[in-house]
Amino acid sequence: MSRPTVGFVSLGCAKATVDSERILTQLRAEGYGFSETYDNADVVVVNTCGFIDAAVEESLATIDEAMRANGRVIVTGCLGARAEMLKEKFPELLAITGPEDSESVMSAVHARVPPLQEPLYHLLPPGGVKLTPRHYAYLKISEGCNHKCSFCIIPTMRGRLVSRSPSDVLAEAEQLVEAGVSELLVVSQDTSAYGVDLKKHADLMTGEALRPDVTSLVRALGELGVWVRLHYVYPYPHVDELVALMADGLVLPYLDVPFQHASRGILRMMKRPASGEDNLARIQSWRQRCPELAIRSTFIVGFPGETEEHFLELLAFLREAQLDRVGCFVYSPVSGARANDLPDPVDGSLAQQRYEELMRVQAEVSEARLQQRVGSQCLAVIDEVDDDDALARSYAESPEVDGVIRLSGATGLSVGQRVEVSITGYDAHDLSGSVLGP
Repeated sequence: MSRPTVGFVSLGCAKATVDSERILTQLRAEGYGFSETYDNADVVVVNTCGFIDAAVEESLATIDEAMRANGRVIVTGCLGARAEMLKEKFPELLAITGPEDSESVMSAVHARVPPLQEPLYHLLPPGGVKLTPRHYAYLKISEGCNHKCSFCIIPTMRGRLVSRSPSDVLAEAEQLVEAGVSELLVVSQDTSAYGVDLKKHADLMTGEALRPDVTSLVRALGELGVWVRLHYVYPYPHVDELVALMADGLVLPYLDVPFQHASRGILRMMKRPASGEDNLARIQSWRQRCPELAIRSTFIVGFPGETEEHFLELLAFLREAQLDRVGCFVYSPVSGARANDLPDPVDGSLAQQRYEELMRVQAEVSEARLQQRVGSQCLAVIDEVDDDDALARSYAESPEVDGVIRLSGATGLSVGQRVEVSITGYDAHDLSGSVLGP
């Protein structure tokens, strides 16, 4: 009997990627194969995203495609929390589960096509099945979120904050490092809040009293001797402690901080944490302590009640903050979000104009930041190799979301290799450089 095969589609953010990797690892342990097409799969699993309208549309389109091509489809992930809507659109779905529910996904797969063996974990690749290249991996340190941002329904779908124990996180990190991972990308819904639900109880499983707070955890990860990169870091005062670790060289001087806006009035209507903080002053203090710090962020324009004055305040913030990388979304109502009931919605065409203006301003800022790096040298990791060219990243570039360093005429390089690079040029998004030495 041939082994059963599963078609798997993973959509959404890095947190969803980690969920997908857990399911794929369990499937591989139980002897399932993976199909590259819908047609040849015994069952298809679609891990969905439901954060914004565009993500919902992509998820629905993917489910529809899988249903038409195969018909035996299991839906999981954030959009799975809207089960009634999915049942109405796709009544023939085999099962619908929410996010972080690999057990229900496996039960649904078993019901359709039972495994041929008991789980054989010793046959798995080191570190489990990964959707990322071998040299980097996402490390999720917590699930859920305690915030009640008015534009977001993630807490409704993923629940309140549940932090993993430090020993659990470190054990996974050590397994990944042993498997050849040389860059850990720390992710969660709110990385800065890690451990607040554990009430500072020391974790003794590591052989020492390790406090379940983000600073202690990041310090322990940094001692593993690999690159540690922090994503989704909210700008609380204790982030200063993380920047101190960066200045000491223990973790990469890189912060992904989702500021979302610069106007305190808009931030209050968004119900954002740290809405009363002086983020500009905080950025300046971070850079004083760690001058090489690279900061990326995301913003929303067109939020209900956003006036021209609010928007100009945001543009002024971008020019002053000099963030290295910025992403932007045009606000769109999300079913179940409290922001839907706010007065003074912004006209869609005006919101789009603001988006284009913001990205134009930030492009000027980003290009100027890149220009400042010309003539410098840095350690870079090779992500792709193609004939005599290669794509690399330094501490300042996170995979998939930031730019790259283009290395022309580079030979004898391999993916995952680290090389010293001289930065020789730039454009609006990327750097160019040459490899130093043999």
